Amino acid sequence: MSATEASQFESPQAEHDIRCLEVWGGTAAVETTLNLPGIDAWVFSEPYHGDDAGGDIHYVSSCFTGRVARFAVADVSGHGASVSNLSATLRKLMRKHINYLDQTGLARVLNQEFAVEADAGRFATAILLSYFSPTDDLIICNAGHPRPLWYHAATNTWEQLDHTSQQAGGAPNNLPLGLIDPTSYVQFAVKLQRDDLMVIYTDSLIEAQKDGDGDLLGAEGLLSLAGQCPTESPPAFGRALIQRVAAFRGQAPADDDQTLVVMHHNGSEPPRRPIRNAIRYVADLLGLAGD
Repeated sequence: MSATEASQFESPQAEHDIRCLEVWGGTAAVETTLNLPGIDAWVFSEPYHGDDAGGDIHYVSSCFTGRVARFAVADVSGHGASVSNLSATLRKLMRKHINYLDQTGLARVLNQEFAVEADAGRFATAILLSYFSPTDDLIICNAGHPRPLWYHAATNTWEQLDHTSQQAGGAPNNLPLGLIDPTSYVQFAVKLQRDDLMVIYTDSLIEAQKDGDGDLLGAEGLLSLAGQCPTESPPAFGRALIQRVAAFRGQAPADDDQTLVVMHHNGSEPPRRPIRNAIRYVADLLGLAGD
């Protein structure tokens, strides 16, 4: 990224400690490292054509005790004032649900709100992830969004994180927000190990065209590029991946907003507050515990 390109970002080398009960983010251009208990992350968002704000929305929050960190990325179909309204709605609901691990309730309410706020025919893909520091569980609800990439540090391997939900009564689950109301949403959990990376992105990265006018990069192509990038830190990885996607495009500018969030499990201890039956709590939440 050149100095000219970096100049549009707010404090491109900034680092920010997320406080308890804070909701951070929005739709503006940003490149920032965030610090939370157990997780540090690099957030990069670049609106289309260098606009002040775009159609990608990103938020990060921390609960009252600092044990639940939530990441939300949404890709709204379109730009302008309606996206600002939806961004404000997402911030409001992130704050309302800030102390809860459950993603499905938030997704259902978001779907209802997006259906009300959005213009006719407008919708958003979104992904919600909650990291629970006492157990290292990452709980994911994906509403039609591109699948995250998961780097396993212990084996030095990459995979696309996928979870195909069951059909309930013939009704589809986990549709994009604002498409059909009501829609049901399901979630699943994975356990992070020290130095694992979880990579969230919007579809402009996988829709990059070779040399600006050719074949699409695609999810498998992005996964391959990720395997070529250094993994020692979220900023190093994130910048390298952005550069490789740009090279695939032949250095042509992206033809849509692009957002990339790189989460790193740093292995730090969770806040020293008493918690009982934490594992049972996560299992109950996901419907995994027996009677």
